[in-house]
Amino acid sequence: GGNGQGAGLNQLNQAYYLFVDRQQNVYVSDSGNHRVMKWEKGAKEGIVVAGGQGAGSALTQLWNPYGIFVDTLGTLYVADASNNRVMRWTQGATQGTVIVGGNGQGAGANQFYYPIG
Repeated sequence: GGNGQGAGLNQLNQAYYLFVDRQQNVYVSDSGNHRVMKWEKGAKEGIVVAGGQGAGSALTQLWNPYGIFVDTLGTLYVADASNNRVMRWTQGATQGTVIVGGNGQGAGANQFYYPIG
């Protein structure tokens, strides 16, 4: 970040949430670019760790990611707001897994309405 709004690896577009792990890596939900970025301590550019394939509902895509969490194994959890689902991305994965929701917008037991946190 800090290099103006955009889609470069050193830019963000509507960054909403961040998470800092024990190694001081910084994860940012880059909602406008439909991706989650990771910056290792001291890095000048980030790494796309989820999404980054444009807005969509495929397992390789996110659509307005918001809340994020990374566990001690490096597994990333993402509130994929416009897809009404929560995704899990294991470290180094090229696609995620839907763990909750993804069955359309609604109030059903297997549905979400625009999860953000």
